[in-house]
Amino acid sequence: MLNKKIEDALNEQINAEMWSAYLYLAMSMYFENEGRSGFANWFRVQFQEEQAHALALIDYVHARNGRAVLSPIAGVPEKWDSARDAFIATLEHEQKVTSMIHNLYAMAEAEKDFATRQKLNTFIAEQVEEEDNVRKIIDDLTLVGTDGTGLFQIDRELASRTFVAPTL
Repeated sequence: MLNKKIEDALNEQINAEMWSAYLYLAMSMYFENEGRSGFANWFRVQFQEEQAHALALIDYVHARNGRAVLSPIAGVPEKWDSARDAFIATLEHEQKVTSMIHNLYAMAEAEKDFATRQKLNTFIAEQVEEEDNVRKIIDDLTLVGTDGTGLFQIDRELASRTFVAPTL
């Protein structure tokens, strides 16, 4: 059974994952409106992944006889100055999420909640992958700058990404 402190922290993380999903859906819509369907696709997949993260945490809270509670989601930005700026914002956001998960892990450790700590290991590994993937896209966008052909090629590459439910 979860103690109240861990349950509350997990519910905060669930809310953060839902906010992340909302942010990435907004980014997807922005790029779709800009005619960049590959970028839109990449962010739509991110949206689906964040929803999966939230659902995994909800399922975990229920499995531990806790109560998952949804909170209102704050608004998100709706436009960015460039694709590179959107991905820099994404990296900054993912780094914030990483910090939140690390704090939750430390709390689970302090509370001697080894099951929650173990569950969070998968999220920690996922965050390493998320940050690395975004950094690589930022590097590509930095390399091509405003070159239309380069942006077109990156857009086409990002269009091939498909959603594969993470194993959390």
